[in-house]
Formats: sequence, structure tokens, C-alpha cells
Amino acid sequence: MNKWIKKSAILANSDGYLDRLQSVYPVTLTEEREIPDEIIQEIRRIFEAHDDEKLIKLLLCFEKYPIKDPYVAFLRQKRGVFIRKNPETIRRVAEQLYSLGFNGVVKGIKEPKEFNRQIGTLFKRWLPEMGFPLLSESEFETFKGICLLSGSDKFLKDYAQDKLGYDIEKGIDMVAKAGNTYFFLGEAKFLTDYGGHQTAQFEDALRTASFEKINCVGMAILDGVVWIKGKNKMFERICKSGQIILSALLLKDFLLESNNTGDLGTKESREEYGNDDVLFEKIE
Repeated sequence: MNKWIKKSAILANSDGYLDRLQSVYPVTLTEEREIPDEIIQEIRRIFEAHDDEKLIKLLLCFEKYPIKDPYVAFLRQKRGVFIRKNPETIRRVAEQLYSLGFNGVVKGIKEPKEFNRQIGTLFKRWLPEMGFPLLSESEFETFKGICLLSGSDKFLKDYAQDKLGYDIEKGIDMVAKAGNTYFFLGEAKFLTDYGGHQTAQFEDALRTASFEKINCVGMAILDGVVWIKGKNKMFERICKSGQIILSALLLKDFLLESNNTGDLGTKESREEYGNDDVLFEKIE
């Protein structure tokens, strides 16, 4: 078993794990999404005129739709061309919107993002807290030592594909370098429950961790219920894995070790026995 899996499981089941994890994924009162006043007034005008098509089309421009309806995602496609083609669906969706009232519609599009949708952003915001420089592409490629590549999700993915041979469609949250020539591509997830969307997130992270080239390897940076021992299929999957899977709280230690040993983390070097084995077996 990967030694970082053992270390992460031991850490997650030790005193203060959740307390420390809040430094990576802080839970704060999220502010409402900002909508310009002139847009609010435009919504009011169309809402009061009961113009079904215009109301639905305007609301599709916002990230958060005010109602949960399985047909909305389809209507978003091709700039709303399907709105004209499906009058009965438009009438039904519009009736739901009118039942909310104008204030209810505005409240819906202003609703704060769910915590799970902020995890990638929170992780990237925390990365510099490890103490390693966050650099532009040119600086990143010439820097000697541990460093992190700065950029948007798309930029990191494009860089990994173009420069490092990353051939997985899923995006990544981190591109790091250690030992001057070794690169690490990380996907970070904070799994708060079992099943459904959380399982899909878990699988995404494992796909990233499955990537491995001569000088570059993927890693799954996982936290949350995934480390709870018991009848937990995610935990069982991890324990059977030889991939690099670890808590964000151990990421700094991992990069420092890789930099000091000049090792990318081959399957053999990931295995370690001794005190960790004893502690791992004691996890309840």
C-alpha cells in the first residue's frame, strides 16, 4: 500500500484532523451572487409583462437558475434555440417561475454557491500557504526547487496536456514541480458523504491519480469521509491502490520528500513499513 495512504488514514483518524482541515477548506457564510440593479429591473419588467419566452431566456443567462427543473439544462443549449421549439415546456417552466413571485425569482438567482462547488477554488487559494512560490509559466519552468504553476483551471489543464503529456480529459487543481525535473498533477476533493455525486468526484480524482509518465505523475488529494475505516467502499478502494493518494495536509511533506530524495514516487518508493503499519492497524 502507498505509504501516503497509510499516513493520511492515520492523520484523518487522529485528534484535530477536522480542526486542521479548516485551514484548507474554511466554511464561511457565503455572500449572495451579485446581480446588477439594471438587470434586476429588466427581470421585473419582463416578469410583470408575463413574457414567458423572454423571462426564461434571460434567466438562463445566470449561473444559478431560480428553480430546479430537469429540462432547464437542455434549454440552455444552443443559446436558447429550443425555447421556441417547445412551447408547452416553456409554459410549464414559466408557471413555476410566476408561482415564486418576483422576489422569489431574484432570490433564486442570487443564491450563494454550494460548498461542494467551492472546493477547487478553496484548495487553490490555500496552496501558497504551504510556502512554495506560485509562478507564471516561464518562471515555473526555470525555477530550481519546489514550486507551483499559477493559472486558471483551463490553463493548468492545457499546460499539462501540451507540456507534460497529460492525456486525461478531466481538469486538475494543481501543477507542482519538485527536484527540478519531476512534475505532479493534483486533483483535490473534499468528500463530505457517500454515494451519488460524491462517488463521481472520487472516481474523477482516481482517474487523475492513474496518470504516470517518466517525469510526471498524477495524484488524488482527498479529504473527508473517504478516510473513515469500516464498511466504506472508497476506503477499501484506496487501500488497494498503489497510486499517490493523500490528504491535503500531507501535500507539503510529500513535495519536500520528493525534492530531497529526487524521486518521482515509483511504486516501490511509495511503500513503507514500520510504525505506520502498527498505527494503521489500530485505526477503529
